[in-house]
Amino acid sequence: MKYQEHFLLDCDEVIFYVKEKNLFSENADLTVKEIGDGNINYIFKVENKIDGKSIVLKQADKLLRSSSRPLDLTRSKIEANILRIENDLAPHFVPEIYFYDEIMCVLAMEDISEYKNLRTDLIAGKIFPNFADNISEFLSRTLLLTTDLFMNKFEKKKNVKEFINPELCDISECLVFTEPYDNNRNRNIITAGNEEFVENTLYKNEDLHFAILKLREKFMNYSQSLIHGDLHSGSIFINEKGIKIIDPEFSFYGPMAYDIGNVIGNLYFPLYRAKFFMEDSKKKEEFINWLEKCILDIPILFSKKCKLLWEKYSNDRLLKNKKFRDYYIENIIKDSLAYAGTEIIRRVVGDTKVLELTSLETSEKKLELERSLINKAISMIIEN
Repeated sequence: MKYQEHFLLDCDEVIFYVKEKNLFSENADLTVKEIGDGNINYIFKVENKIDGKSIVLKQADKLLRSSSRPLDLTRSKIEANILRIENDLAPHFVPEIYFYDEIMCVLAMEDISEYKNLRTDLIAGKIFPNFADNISEFLSRTLLLTTDLFMNKFEKKKNVKEFINPELCDISECLVFTEPYDNNRNRNIITAGNEEFVENTLYKNEDLHFAILKLREKFMNYSQSLIHGDLHSGSIFINEKGIKIIDPEFSFYGPMAYDIGNVIGNLYFPLYRAKFFMEDSKKKEEFINWLEKCILDIPILFSKKCKLLWEKYSNDRLLKNKKFRDYYIENIIKDSLAYAGTEIIRRVVGDTKVLELTSLETSEKKLELERSLINKAISMIIEN
């Protein structure tokens, strides 16, 4: 039998692979297109021209495709298992998993082509009235229900062991919580003209460093919940019917607030881009008002939905204590705003940028936009 040893697939090999694995019939007339442009994995869309059936294959390699840095292949298995868990907890919010191959590190899943990338649509100024409701539903169910409070405590602790993810956590610890404030590896990318501003506001800001160290320590040591770990707007696909969350390969047991903060933080990029660069119009006003309302609504709706879940799933008499419930949820919301600030800063000055900024030519207006984002982020971190 073929495929008993890991190697990288290409478009031609994918056709043989999916038939070998009985994902399509032998007489299927298949087309394959590589659709991934990420830093880590290889993604293919496979479609049968006869009946229109399509699936997506995602393959992990031993090396990062962007930098050839070695990376543990177990991240692929973690992703497959996380998607299955999230599908159980929040049906219809993640792609359905059809198959996982541990040897080839290939994940076969639902094709979500009818959904579009949220980041791209926000750059285009599109409004999705149900987004805050949808994302808060996903967050509340996948985060709260994977804590010790609502899971079997033995099963939860086994999950902590199963989903330990040291290599990808190390990437976050460096790129989110260390390098933007120290540039110890000289990898930060500062827009020309903002070097002195970054030096003074980020590298020499002891009060900020104190707050960042507290957030980093919690990220590293608080095994609260099964988090996505990289929930930016590029990992969210959307249409008028709802959302699909992808790419949970950074997942591990960490602080719930980190996921919420990632979502909120990434909404500030299209918001500030619109404020600085969108032509004045009714559309601009409506888009900005909607985004600002989303940023406010997500933690409010998350809190409300967590309280409903708390009431429904709490079997421990002590857990029904409303003071503790409110204290617990309020702390998550407080930390989520601070983590949102860390996401903003790392995308502005770090080496993993966002399209909202990289697609803008350097100008005084762009410099001012980035300074405004950094100042907003610092206030979110220090004041929370």
